[in-house]
Amino acid sequence: MARFRFSIIIYIILVFLSGVLVGAVGHRFYAMQAVSAVTRRPRPSPEEYRRHYVEEMRTRLKLTDQQVRKVNETLDTMRDRFRAEVKELQEDQARQIRAILNPEQQKEYERMRQQREERRKQSQKPPPNC
Repeated sequence: MARFRFSIIIYIILVFLSGVLVGAVGHRFYAMQAVSAVTRRPRPSPEEYRRHYVEEMRTRLKLTDQQVRKVNETLDTMRDRFRAEVKELQEDQARQIRAILNPEQQKEYERMRQQREERRKQSQKPPPNC
């Protein structure tokens, strides 16, 4: 009789542990599916980001129209300076790379740069209206 009770207790424990295991695996599977199903919002364009930034400043700081104009002027100035500095850095990088290359490699490097610039311009063009 004691052996029979012991067997029943072992079976009950095994059933309980298998339920815990199935529950844990099921939860993990469900959690993975839920996370992978989440879609991310696309990154805002620089113009959208700027509009949002200026609007937040206007609202939270209670800027006047004149202050908003000055903030926009400051952002324009900084953007232009940033672009000029980035362009200067890119040209410096290209000069240093050209110095490493032989004349044949330099020609191919210039073709690579031109193709890359064309792809960049193509990706910035708005889609044609159909």
